[in-house]
Amino acid sequence: MRNKAALITGGATGIGKRTAFMLAAKGIDLVINYRSSQKEAVSLCGELSGKYGTRNIALQGDISITDDCVMMAEAALNEFPVIDILIHNAGPYVHERKEMLDYTFEQWNYLINGNLNAVFYLSKLFIPKMRETGWGRIITIGFDRVEYSSGWVYRSAFAAAKTGAASLTKSIALEESGNGITANMVCPGDITGEWKEKNIEEAAGAYESASPVGRPGTGEDIARVISFLTDEKSDFITGSIIPVTGGKDVLGKIYQE
Repeated sequence: MRNKAALITGGATGIGKRTAFMLAAKGIDLVINYRSSQKEAVSLCGELSGKYGTRNIALQGDISITDDCVMMAEAALNEFPVIDILIHNAGPYVHERKEMLDYTFEQWNYLINGNLNAVFYLSKLFIPKMRETGWGRIITIGFDRVEYSSGWVYRSAFAAAKTGAASLTKSIALEESGNGITANMVCPGDITGEWKEKNIEEAAGAYESASPVGRPGTGEDIARVISFLTDEKSDFITGSIIPVTGGKDVLGKIYQE
């Protein structure tokens, strides 16, 4: 039997990288998409192959560009007969605080394309092969309370795109339920900087007063949930929006900034 194959957008660093390790440990072959982190992506592929014996390729592409998504799908399906697992990890984010009127048309479209339209582009390109095999997993990434269409001050484009992606994830789950394909959204809490690539054991020794569980969140916290959703026996979980926040009121913190 062949290994299952997964594509992780933005998989060279951060939470995507932690997810890659988690899936490779389960014997899943990987396509590591990157936009500009070629060195990190190639290095990761080699490390995973050496440690777990999986087949892994690095694939450049900007998910906000339709033609790049088409190119990525063609390249991935040339390497693997089907991409069984699609993880929409990458998502453009502008750290500068901007009111809606301060966005240019180009900035707005970039954020909407990268966080919402890319989910449509890649899902449309990979679902047909999943249907042929009668099995698939699609996982998107959101934010705290995205399912309530919450406003996010100074993050209007990102919030609008992720809210749309949450609805699209649920629609995919409904439409593909008879094809053995599940679709779910995982919503990380306030995981920043180096913690995106750290594991839970490292966080256990660190104290964070703002976190109800008393420690920082890590990339492993998110990767464990994603990995669970890819299991064969996780097929009863679909159309779900799953927060992984350590109990922190992430949006409440944002409103106070």
